[in-house]
Amino acid sequence: MPQRADRRTERYGIGFPRRREPYRPAHCDMMVSPINRWFPRSATSDAKLLLATRALRGLADGAVSVLLPSYLMAIGFTPIRVGAIVFGTLLGSAALTLWVGLVTDRLGRRRVLLAACALMLATGIGFTITASFWLLFVVAVVGTLNPSAGDVSLFLPVEQAALAEAAEPRDLTAMFALYNVAGATAGAFGALASGVPAILAARHGWALAPALRSGFVAYSIIAVIAFAVYRRLSPAVEVERQPAKSAPLAKSRAIVLRLSALFSLDSLGGGFVIQSLLALWLFRRFNLSVQAAGTFFFAAGLLSSFSQFISPVLASRFGRINTMVFSHLPSNAMLIVAALMPTPGLAMTFLLLRFSTSQMDVPARQSYVMAVVPPEERAAAATVTNVPRSLAAAMAPLPAGAMLNHSSFGWPLICAGVLKTIYDILLLIQFRAVKPSDEQFE
Repeated sequence: MPQRADRRTERYGIGFPRRREPYRPAHCDMMVSPINRWFPRSATSDAKLLLATRALRGLADGAVSVLLPSYLMAIGFTPIRVGAIVFGTLLGSAALTLWVGLVTDRLGRRRVLLAACALMLATGIGFTITASFWLLFVVAVVGTLNPSAGDVSLFLPVEQAALAEAAEPRDLTAMFALYNVAGATAGAFGALASGVPAILAARHGWALAPALRSGFVAYSIIAVIAFAVYRRLSPAVEVERQPAKSAPLAKSRAIVLRLSALFSLDSLGGGFVIQSLLALWLFRRFNLSVQAAGTFFFAAGLLSSFSQFISPVLASRFGRINTMVFSHLPSNAMLIVAALMPTPGLAMTFLLLRFSTSQMDVPARQSYVMAVVPPEERAAAATVTNVPRSLAAAMAPLPAGAMLNHSSFGWPLICAGVLKTIYDILLLIQFRAVKPSDEQFE
């Protein structure tokens, strides 16, 4: 390895010794089922369980992210109040995730995930039994409700750290692609299912608000199922617990903080167009029905889901940073164009074009963070890069709601596209030359 690469390794804390390969019984390699062919060879059974729980949570999040704005409007909330509830969900998740993520490896990853499921159950019950704005705001702040097509909850950094222990570094991008595809595909079906309560209400003459509320009952049921799956995780998802006095980030502090600042800018832009607010814009701008919105987000979810399979291929050839930037820039342009469209058909066409590339950066981003930090710092690194994203995203729903309350024009979409473009340019300038050890070729 050239001397220059050694200095970069010392400065940024990257290129750490490869962790010990997880134990795999010999007979496992002889039993290759059709499902196993989708997984990298180094993936363990824990990886499959984590993908299953990601799909379960994606199904729940996909449904409630579309149901949430329509339900809140059905019980009389204004766009500003809808924005406030969305703000509460993001702010509360960020605060809880920050505390939990930094102490996860002392509490135990499996234990934290089980506790998060219990909180998810309580969140669904809270949205089911009350229609008071202030009570719902409190539940939104302390609960796990996710108004986004992506994952911004306290589950995310814990699952990412556990997943990084369930495959070899060379397979991380592919593993995270599968992880995100599982969530996005299930989220697409959840969005499609969000129209079922409204259809049943119209067919049977039920009141709309109680019918939509049933979606939160289903959210609670999924929490119970996820709890049962998390209980099957093996001790291999844990790492050796660090002494209480140890700093959560030591070797990788500098690079993690710089990445966190840039990711926050990206997330601030994304906060203007998280799925609940994008659905609210479609309702306000084009008077779209819940059923039509659910169908649209189903198609969008499938496009964003399967596009992530391309990410590992591009990352292995061009590098993770190049993959993140050059797949993201076209999606930002499509988002701005969609805001200018006068008809729902044109607007949704450009939004679908945007979704076809907007999530290709996610597996590369997640595996990049996991690849440039040592195993014992991965949970903290995932937290420090994801929590500021949630906090930044939480800053956008209130102004976005105010914009939509004043006008139905797509100002939130334009704000999102501009901020995300600035992020891409800065990321390319600052990190194109900072490569993980598996990208440092002779």
